[in-house]
Amino acid sequence: MKAVTKVIGKKAKIDPSGLEINEKLLAIDRITKVVKGGRRLRYRALVVVGDNNGHVGVGLSKATGVPEAIRKANTTAQKELIEVPLAGNTIPHEILAKFGASKILLKPAGPGTGLVASNTVKAVLELAGIKDILSKSLGSPNRVNIAKATILALANLRKPEIVVKDKQDAAG
Repeated sequence: MKAVTKVIGKKAKIDPSGLEINEKLLAIDRITKVVKGGRRLRYRALVVVGDNNGHVGVGLSKATGVPEAIRKANTTAQKELIEVPLAGNTIPHEILAKFGASKILLKPAGPGTGLVASNTVKAVLELAGIKDILSKSLGSPNRVNIAKATILALANLRKPEIVVKDKQDAAG
């Protein structure tokens, strides 16, 4: 299976005002920039937002203060919302996505399996409304790249009806 590296097809923008959005802070990192006068301290926040019903987004932002970085990341995540096609409590088909040096493999699972995933992937999938899935993180363990690879994988999922139709066309 070849890894997807970009969103295939056009994705519609989703208006977050009509959705009941939950947010989850994945990481806060202190970053420094060395300049002539010394070190400049800033903070980077990684936030996931979703409505637990097929909409999810990831935002990454930097600011001089932690609350400001979180607020900016939350705004960015809401602008980047995507719609995830669900097949019950799982995904319609398996997919491999690559972002940077990180790869993520997502496989549909039977009812009652739960979320078998790393903490970063689990946060994204929970807010997307997925309850049963198997996943494997490959390559770099970088949190930012793993979150973005997961979003890329979810954005490239096809609707269940199209997957069934493709399987029937291939068989017959």
